[in-house]
Amino acid sequence: MKTFVKTLTLGLTAGAIAAPAMAQELSLWSWRQEDRAVYEELIAAFEAEHPEITVTFEAFEASSYATILSTALAGDSGPDLMMVRAYGAFEAVAGANYLMPLTEADVPGLADMTAPAIAAQTLRADGKVYGVPFASQTMLVIYNKGIYEQLGLSEPQTWDELMANAKAVKDAGMYAFANGTATAWQNETIVSALTSSVVGSEFFDEIVAGTTDFTDPRYVSGLQHLQDISAYFPDGFTGLDYASSQQLFASGMAAMFAGGSFEIANFRAQNPDLEIGVFAAPGEAAEDEKLVGVFFDGGYAGNATTEHPEAVKAFLAYTATPEFGQVFANKLRNITPIAGVTLEDGLLNEIAELNRAAVPYIMLTNFRYEEPSGSVLLQAEVQKMLAGESTPEEAAEAVTSGIATYYAPFQD
Repeated sequence: MKTFVKTLTLGLTAGAIAAPAMAQELSLWSWRQEDRAVYEELIAAFEAEHPEITVTFEAFEASSYATILSTALAGDSGPDLMMVRAYGAFEAVAGANYLMPLTEADVPGLADMTAPAIAAQTLRADGKVYGVPFASQTMLVIYNKGIYEQLGLSEPQTWDELMANAKAVKDAGMYAFANGTATAWQNETIVSALTSSVVGSEFFDEIVAGTTDFTDPRYVSGLQHLQDISAYFPDGFTGLDYASSQQLFASGMAAMFAGGSFEIANFRAQNPDLEIGVFAAPGEAAEDEKLVGVFFDGGYAGNATTEHPEAVKAFLAYTATPEFGQVFANKLRNITPIAGVTLEDGLLNEIAELNRAAVPYIMLTNFRYEEPSGSVLLQAEVQKMLAGESTPEEAAEAVTSGIATYYAPFQD
Protein backbone atom coordinates (compact mmCIF):
# COMPACT_ATOMS: atom_id res chain seq x y z
CA MET A 1 0.00 0.00 0.00
CA LYS A 2 2.80 2.41 0.86
CA THR A 3 4.51 1.74 -2.47
CA PHE A 4 1.25 2.38 -4.38
CA VAL A 5 0.56 5.65 -2.62
CA LYS A 6 4.08 6.88 -3.26
CA THR A 7 3.85 5.97 -6.95
CA LEU A 8 0.45 7.67 -7.30
CA THR A 9 1.71 10.82 -5.60
CA LEU A 10 4.72 11.03 -7.86
CA GLY A 11 2.52 10.53 -10.88
CA LEU A 12 0.19 13.35 -9.85
CA THR A 13 3.11 15.64 -9.17
CA ALA A 14 4.68 14.96 -12.52
CA GLY A 15 1.34 15.46 -14.22
CA ALA A 16 0.81 18.79 -12.48
CA ILE A 17 4.18 20.04 -13.68
CA ALA A 18 3.53 19.01 -17.26
CA ALA A 19 -0.05 20.29 -17.45
CA PRO A 20 -0.77 23.45 -19.46
CA ALA A 21 -1.39 26.70 -17.62
CA MET A 22 -4.91 27.28 -16.38
CA ALA A 23 -7.08 29.30 -18.77
CA GLN A 24 -7.56 32.88 -17.64
CA GLU A 25 -10.43 34.98 -18.95
CA LEU A 26 -10.07 38.76 -18.81
CA SER A 27 -12.61 41.45 -19.62
CA LEU A 28 -11.62 44.79 -21.20
CA TRP A 29 -14.03 47.72 -21.03
CA SER A 30 -13.93 50.78 -23.27
CA TRP A 31 -15.94 53.80 -24.35
CA ARG A 32 -14.68 53.41 -27.95
CA GLN A 33 -17.49 51.43 -29.59
CA GLU A 34 -16.30 52.52 -33.04
CA ASP A 35 -12.87 50.94 -32.48
CA ARG A 36 -14.09 47.41 -31.75
CA ALA A 37 -12.68 45.77 -34.90
CA VAL A 38 -9.17 47.12 -34.29
CA TYR A 39 -9.16 46.18 -30.62
CA GLU A 40 -10.30 42.67 -31.47
CA GLU A 41 -7.40 42.45 -33.92
CA LEU A 42 -4.99 43.62 -31.22
CA ILE A 43 -6.46 41.16 -28.73
CA ALA A 44 -6.12 38.29 -31.20
CA ALA A 45 -2.42 39.06 -31.61
CA PHE A 46 -1.97 39.06 -27.83
CA GLU A 47 -3.87 35.79 -27.42
CA ALA A 48 -1.70 34.15 -30.07
CA GLU A 49 1.34 34.88 -27.89
CA HIS A 50 -0.52 34.02 -24.67
CA PRO A 51 -2.80 31.06 -25.46
CA GLU A 52 -3.65 30.65 -21.79
CA ILE A 53 -5.28 34.11 -21.69
CA THR A 54 -8.56 35.14 -23.30
CA VAL A 55 -9.58 38.80 -23.46
CA THR A 56 -13.15 39.91 -24.16
CA PHE A 57 -13.69 43.48 -25.38
CA GLU A 58 -16.85 45.28 -24.26
CA ALA A 59 -17.68 48.85 -25.24
CA PHE A 60 -20.21 51.28 -23.77
CA GLU A 61 -21.68 54.58 -24.88
CA ALA A 62 -19.05 57.25 -24.23
CA SER A 63 -21.16 59.74 -22.28
CA SER A 64 -22.31 57.13 -19.75
CA TYR A 65 -19.08 55.14 -19.55
CA ALA A 66 -17.66 56.89 -16.48
CA THR A 67 -20.82 56.23 -14.47
CA ILE A 68 -21.07 52.62 -15.61
CA LEU A 69 -17.42 51.94 -14.81
CA SER A 70 -17.34 53.62 -11.40
CA THR A 71 -20.59 51.93 -10.35
CA ALA A 72 -19.28 48.51 -11.37
CA LEU A 73 -15.95 49.04 -9.63
CA ALA A 74 -17.65 50.23 -6.45
CA GLY A 75 -19.81 47.09 -6.51
CA ASP A 76 -16.79 44.83 -7.04
CA SER A 77 -18.16 43.75 -10.43
CA GLY A 78 -15.89 45.78 -12.68
CA PRO A 79 -13.70 44.50 -15.52
CA ASP A 80 -10.20 43.10 -15.20
CA LEU A 81 -8.91 45.69 -17.68
CA MET A 82 -10.36 49.06 -18.57
CA MET A 83 -9.79 52.22 -20.52
CA VAL A 84 -9.64 55.18 -18.17
CA ARG A 85 -9.65 58.90 -18.81
CA ALA A 86 -6.74 61.17 -17.94
CA TYR A 87 -5.99 63.92 -15.41
CA GLY A 88 -8.89 64.76 -13.08
CA ALA A 89 -11.27 62.13 -14.43
CA PHE A 90 -8.51 59.52 -14.07
CA GLU A 91 -7.89 60.53 -10.46
CA ALA A 92 -11.53 59.97 -9.58
CA VAL A 93 -11.00 56.27 -10.34
CA ALA A 94 -7.38 55.84 -9.25
CA GLY A 95 -7.94 57.80 -6.04
CA ALA A 96 -10.71 55.41 -5.01
CA ASN A 97 -8.17 52.55 -4.95
CA TYR A 98 -9.88 50.75 -7.83
CA LEU A 99 -6.73 50.45 -9.98
CA MET A 100 -3.54 48.45 -9.59
CA PRO A 101 -0.32 50.50 -9.45
CA LEU A 102 2.12 49.84 -12.30
CA THR A 103 5.90 49.96 -12.40
CA GLU A 104 8.38 49.74 -15.24
CA ALA A 105 9.00 46.15 -14.15
CA ASP A 106 5.32 45.43 -14.87
CA VAL A 107 5.17 47.53 -18.05
CA PRO A 108 8.69 48.04 -19.48
CA GLY A 109 7.40 50.38 -22.21
CA LEU A 110 6.61 53.04 -19.63
CA ALA A 111 10.34 53.79 -19.38
CA ASP A 112 10.39 55.17 -22.93
CA MET A 113 7.32 57.40 -22.65
CA THR A 114 7.52 61.17 -22.11
CA ALA A 115 6.98 62.78 -18.74
CA PRO A 116 3.73 64.54 -19.83
CA ALA A 117 2.31 61.20 -21.03
CA ILE A 118 3.14 59.48 -17.74
CA ALA A 119 1.79 62.45 -15.73
CA ALA A 120 -1.63 61.98 -17.34
CA GLN A 121 -1.90 58.55 -15.68
CA THR A 122 -0.16 59.34 -12.40
CA LEU A 123 -2.08 59.84 -9.15
CA ARG A 124 -0.84 63.07 -7.59
CA ALA A 125 -1.53 61.87 -4.05
CA ASP A 126 1.07 59.08 -4.15
CA GLY A 127 3.02 59.70 -7.36
CA LYS A 128 2.27 56.20 -8.65
CA VAL A 129 1.35 55.32 -12.22
CA TYR A 130 -1.96 53.47 -12.59
CA GLY A 131 -2.49 53.45 -16.35
CA VAL A 132 -0.63 53.02 -19.64
CA PRO A 133 -1.15 56.22 -21.70
CA PHE A 134 -2.58 55.52 -25.14
CA ALA A 135 -2.91 58.66 -27.29
CA SER A 136 -2.14 62.34 -27.50
CA GLN A 137 -4.50 64.89 -29.02
CA THR A 138 -3.41 68.16 -30.58
CA MET A 139 -5.31 71.45 -30.69
CA LEU A 140 -4.68 73.24 -33.99
CA VAL A 141 -6.33 74.57 -37.15
CA ILE A 142 -7.63 72.04 -39.66
CA TYR A 143 -8.14 73.47 -43.13
CA ASN A 144 -9.67 72.59 -46.49
CA LYS A 145 -6.80 72.43 -48.98
CA GLY A 146 -9.19 72.71 -51.91
CA ILE A 147 -10.55 76.06 -50.75
CA TYR A 148 -7.06 77.34 -49.97
CA GLU A 149 -5.84 76.37 -53.44
CA GLN A 150 -8.95 77.82 -55.09
CA LEU A 151 -8.33 81.19 -53.46
CA GLY A 152 -4.53 81.10 -53.78
CA LEU A 153 -4.00 81.06 -50.02
CA SER A 154 -1.08 79.57 -48.11
CA GLU A 155 -0.68 78.50 -44.50
CA PRO A 156 -0.41 81.72 -42.46
CA GLN A 157 2.87 82.62 -40.80
CA THR A 158 1.54 85.59 -38.78
CA TRP A 159 -1.73 86.46 -37.07
CA ASP A 160 -2.42 89.15 -39.66
CA GLU A 161 -2.03 86.56 -42.42
CA LEU A 162 -4.52 84.29 -40.66
CA MET A 163 -7.00 87.17 -40.45
CA ALA A 164 -6.37 88.00 -44.13
CA ASN A 165 -7.01 84.38 -45.12
CA ALA A 166 -10.26 84.38 -43.19
CA LYS A 167 -11.34 87.63 -44.86
CA ALA A 168 -10.51 86.27 -48.32
CA VAL A 169 -12.68 83.21 -47.70
CA LYS A 170 -15.57 85.30 -46.40
CA ASP A 171 -15.27 87.72 -49.33
CA ALA A 172 -15.52 84.72 -51.68
CA GLY A 173 -18.90 83.86 -50.19
CA MET A 174 -17.81 80.92 -48.04
CA TYR A 175 -17.46 80.32 -44.34
CA ALA A 176 -13.95 81.07 -43.08
CA PHE A 177 -14.32 79.04 -39.86
CA ALA A 178 -16.98 76.41 -39.20
CA ASN A 179 -16.87 76.83 -35.42
CA GLY A 180 -19.84 77.63 -33.23
CA THR A 181 -20.02 78.18 -29.49
CA ALA A 182 -23.38 76.68 -28.52
CA THR A 183 -21.70 73.47 -27.31
CA ALA A 184 -19.80 74.62 -24.22
CA TRP A 185 -16.70 72.39 -24.41
CA GLN A 186 -15.92 73.69 -27.89
CA ASN A 187 -15.18 77.10 -26.37
CA GLU A 188 -12.20 75.63 -24.57
CA THR A 189 -10.84 73.98 -27.72
CA ILE A 190 -10.90 77.18 -29.77
CA VAL A 191 -8.93 79.04 -27.10
CA SER A 192 -6.14 76.47 -27.26
CA ALA A 193 -6.27 75.95 -31.03
CA LEU A 194 -6.25 79.64 -31.96
CA THR A 195 -4.39 81.51 -29.22
CA SER A 196 -1.52 79.32 -27.96
CA SER A 197 1.10 81.02 -30.15
CA VAL A 198 -0.16 84.49 -29.28
CA VAL A 199 -0.02 83.73 -25.56
CA GLY A 200 3.42 82.11 -25.81
CA SER A 201 5.18 79.20 -24.12
CA GLU A 202 6.65 81.31 -21.29
CA PHE A 203 3.15 82.05 -20.00
CA PHE A 204 2.34 78.34 -19.87
CA ASP A 205 5.57 77.61 -18.01
CA GLU A 206 4.70 80.27 -15.48
CA ILE A 207 1.07 79.27 -15.03
CA VAL A 208 2.15 75.69 -14.31
CA ALA A 209 4.75 76.99 -11.85
CA GLY A 210 2.07 79.10 -10.15
CA THR A 211 3.90 82.39 -10.69
CA THR A 212 1.16 84.06 -12.75
CA ASP A 213 -2.59 83.71 -13.28
CA PHE A 214 -5.06 84.10 -16.14
CA THR A 215 -5.33 87.87 -15.74
CA ASP A 216 -1.80 87.99 -17.15
CA PRO A 217 -1.76 90.42 -20.14
CA ARG A 218 -0.45 87.66 -22.39
CA TYR A 219 -3.49 85.49 -21.74
CA VAL A 220 -5.88 88.43 -21.99
CA SER A 221 -4.27 89.24 -25.36
CA GLY A 222 -5.00 85.69 -26.49
CA LEU A 223 -8.67 86.10 -25.58
CA GLN A 224 -8.75 89.44 -27.42
CA HIS A 225 -7.34 87.79 -30.55
CA LEU A 226 -10.01 85.10 -30.28
CA GLN A 227 -12.68 87.75 -30.03
CA ASP A 228 -11.26 89.49 -33.11
CA ILE A 229 -11.17 86.38 -35.28
CA SER A 230 -14.66 85.33 -34.24
CA ALA A 231 -15.83 87.95 -36.77
CA TYR A 232 -15.08 85.21 -39.30
CA PHE A 233 -17.14 82.52 -37.59
CA PRO A 234 -20.52 81.74 -39.23
CA ASP A 235 -23.39 84.18 -38.79
CA GLY A 236 -25.28 83.19 -35.65
CA PHE A 237 -22.33 81.09 -34.43
CA THR A 238 -23.37 81.51 -30.78
CA GLY A 239 -26.31 79.22 -31.57
CA LEU A 240 -24.31 76.77 -33.70
CA ASP A 241 -23.72 73.44 -31.95
CA TYR A 242 -20.81 71.04 -32.29
CA ALA A 243 -22.41 68.57 -34.70
CA SER A 244 -23.52 71.37 -37.01
CA SER A 245 -20.03 72.90 -36.93
CA GLN A 246 -18.54 69.54 -37.92
CA GLN A 247 -20.98 69.19 -40.80
CA LEU A 248 -20.16 72.67 -42.12
CA PHE A 249 -16.50 71.76 -42.41
CA ALA A 250 -16.93 68.16 -43.56
CA SER A 251 -19.34 69.22 -46.30
CA GLY A 252 -16.72 71.57 -47.79
CA MET A 253 -18.64 74.73 -46.90
CA ALA A 254 -15.96 76.14 -44.56
CA ALA A 255 -12.25 76.66 -45.05
CA MET A 256 -11.08 76.12 -41.47
CA PHE A 257 -12.01 74.38 -38.23
CA ALA A 258 -10.29 75.23 -34.95
CA GLY A 259 -10.25 72.10 -32.85
CA GLY A 260 -8.49 68.86 -32.06
CA SER A 261 -6.67 66.27 -34.13
CA PHE A 262 -9.38 63.84 -32.98
CA GLU A 263 -11.73 65.56 -35.48
CA ILE A 264 -9.83 64.33 -38.53
CA ALA A 265 -11.07 60.74 -38.53
CA ASN A 266 -14.66 61.99 -38.33
CA PHE A 267 -14.16 64.49 -41.15
CA ARG A 268 -12.66 61.78 -43.34
CA ALA A 269 -15.52 59.43 -42.54
CA GLN A 270 -18.11 62.07 -43.42
CA ASN A 271 -16.36 63.12 -46.62
CA PRO A 272 -13.60 60.79 -47.92
CA ASP A 273 -12.88 63.22 -50.78
CA LEU A 274 -12.07 66.11 -48.44
CA GLU A 275 -8.41 67.10 -48.70
CA ILE A 276 -7.33 68.17 -45.23
CA GLY A 277 -4.31 70.14 -44.05
CA VAL A 278 -3.27 71.32 -40.58
CA PHE A 279 -1.30 74.19 -39.13
CA ALA A 280 -0.56 75.82 -35.80
CA ALA A 281 -2.35 79.16 -35.51
CA PRO A 282 0.52 81.68 -35.65
CA GLY A 283 1.60 84.42 -33.30
CA GLU A 284 2.00 88.10 -34.09
CA ALA A 285 5.31 87.78 -35.94
CA ALA A 286 6.59 85.15 -38.35
CA GLU A 287 9.49 84.37 -36.04
CA ASP A 288 7.19 83.69 -33.05
CA GLU A 289 7.13 80.05 -32.02
CA LYS A 290 4.11 78.29 -33.56
CA LEU A 291 2.50 76.39 -30.73
CA VAL A 292 -0.16 73.73 -30.46
CA GLY A 293 -2.00 72.58 -27.34
CA VAL A 294 -1.54 68.92 -26.41
CA PHE A 295 -3.20 66.56 -23.95
CA PHE A 296 -3.28 62.80 -23.44
CA ASP A 297 -6.60 61.14 -24.01
CA GLY A 298 -6.57 58.27 -21.55
CA GLY A 299 -4.94 55.00 -20.63
CA TYR A 300 -5.31 51.28 -20.06
CA ALA A 301 -5.57 50.17 -16.43
CA GLY A 302 -5.98 47.03 -14.37
CA ASN A 303 -8.51 46.30 -11.65
CA ALA A 304 -6.85 46.22 -8.24
CA THR A 305 -9.09 43.29 -7.23
CA THR A 306 -8.75 41.17 -10.38
CA GLU A 307 -8.39 37.44 -9.83
CA HIS A 308 -5.71 37.35 -12.56
CA PRO A 309 -3.17 40.09 -11.74
CA GLU A 310 -0.27 38.55 -13.68
CA ALA A 311 -2.39 38.08 -16.80
CA VAL A 312 -3.61 41.69 -16.48
CA LYS A 313 -0.02 42.93 -16.19
CA ALA A 314 0.93 40.88 -19.24
CA PHE A 315 -1.79 42.56 -21.30
CA LEU A 316 -0.91 46.02 -19.99
CA ALA A 317 2.74 45.41 -20.87
CA TYR A 318 1.58 44.51 -24.39
CA THR A 319 -0.28 47.85 -24.72
CA ALA A 320 3.06 49.66 -24.34
CA THR A 321 4.93 47.70 -27.05
CA PRO A 322 5.79 48.99 -30.54
CA GLU A 323 3.77 46.11 -32.01
CA PHE A 324 0.64 47.35 -30.27
CA GLY A 325 1.45 50.99 -30.98
CA GLN A 326 1.98 50.38 -34.68
CA VAL A 327 -1.53 48.97 -35.14
CA PHE A 328 -3.05 51.56 -32.81
CA ALA A 329 -1.49 54.48 -34.68
CA ASN A 330 -2.06 53.33 -38.23
CA LYS A 331 -5.51 51.76 -37.91
CA LEU A 332 -7.05 54.07 -35.31
CA ARG A 333 -5.19 57.09 -36.73
CA ASN A 334 -3.95 58.39 -33.40
CA ILE A 335 -0.53 59.51 -32.25
CA THR A 336 0.71 57.03 -29.66
CA PRO A 337 3.18 57.83 -26.87
CA ILE A 338 4.93 54.50 -27.55
CA ALA A 339 8.48 54.91 -28.78
CA GLY A 340 9.59 53.35 -32.05
CA VAL A 341 6.29 53.60 -33.92
CA THR A 342 6.30 54.64 -37.59
CA LEU A 343 3.31 56.75 -38.66
CA GLU A 344 2.08 55.78 -42.11
CA ASP A 345 -0.49 58.58 -42.31
CA GLY A 346 1.10 61.74 -43.75
CA LEU A 347 -1.23 64.03 -41.82
CA LEU A 348 -0.41 62.30 -38.53
CA ASN A 349 3.26 62.83 -39.31
CA GLU A 350 2.61 66.54 -39.77
CA ILE A 351 0.80 66.68 -36.44
CA ALA A 352 3.59 64.77 -34.71
CA GLU A 353 6.01 67.35 -36.08
CA LEU A 354 3.84 70.22 -34.80
CA ASN A 355 3.81 68.52 -31.40
CA ARG A 356 7.52 69.30 -31.06
CA ALA A 357 6.41 72.85 -30.16
CA ALA A 358 3.57 72.12 -27.76
CA VAL A 359 2.05 73.67 -24.67
CA PRO A 360 -0.38 71.91 -22.34
CA TYR A 361 -4.12 72.00 -22.98
CA ILE A 362 -3.99 73.83 -19.72
CA MET A 363 -7.47 73.67 -18.18
CA LEU A 364 -7.60 69.90 -18.65
CA THR A 365 -4.02 69.08 -17.72
CA ASN A 366 -3.72 71.37 -14.68
CA PHE A 367 -7.08 72.79 -13.59
CA ARG A 368 -9.64 70.01 -13.91
CA TYR A 369 -9.04 68.39 -10.53
CA GLU A 370 -11.31 70.49 -8.31
CA GLU A 371 -14.54 72.47 -8.61
CA PRO A 372 -15.22 74.83 -10.22
CA SER A 373 -12.84 73.38 -12.79
CA GLY A 374 -10.87 75.66 -15.06
CA SER A 375 -12.60 74.05 -18.02
CA VAL A 376 -16.11 74.84 -16.81
CA LEU A 377 -15.09 78.40 -15.99
CA LEU A 378 -13.33 79.07 -19.29
CA GLN A 379 -16.06 77.50 -21.39
CA ALA A 380 -18.74 79.65 -19.79
CA GLU A 381 -16.72 82.86 -19.88
CA VAL A 382 -15.69 82.48 -23.54
CA GLN A 383 -19.31 81.81 -24.45
CA LYS A 384 -20.29 85.07 -22.74
CA MET A 385 -17.37 87.00 -24.19
CA LEU A 386 -18.06 85.95 -27.79
CA ALA A 387 -21.74 86.73 -27.31
CA GLY A 388 -20.74 90.30 -26.45
CA GLU A 389 -21.72 89.98 -22.78
CA SER A 390 -18.24 90.54 -21.34
CA THR A 391 -14.71 91.59 -22.26
CA PRO A 392 -11.52 89.52 -22.46
CA GLU A 393 -10.36 91.19 -19.24
CA GLU A 394 -13.60 90.28 -17.45
CA ALA A 395 -13.44 86.70 -18.74
CA ALA A 396 -9.86 86.30 -17.52
CA GLU A 397 -10.74 87.76 -14.11
CA ALA A 398 -13.74 85.42 -13.71
CA VAL A 399 -11.65 82.35 -14.57
CA THR A 400 -8.90 83.35 -12.16
CA SER A 401 -11.32 84.17 -9.33
CA GLY A 402 -13.11 80.84 -9.72
CA ILE A 403 -9.90 78.81 -9.58
CA ALA A 404 -8.61 80.93 -6.70
CA THR A 405 -11.34 79.53 -4.43
CA TYR A 406 -9.18 76.42 -4.02
CA TYR A 407 -5.82 77.14 -5.70
CA ALA A 408 -3.38 78.90 -3.36
CA PRO A 409 -1.06 80.48 -5.97
CA PHE A 410 -4.00 82.54 -7.30
CA GLN A 411 -4.88 83.81 -3.83
CA ASP A 412 -1.86 86.09 -3.39
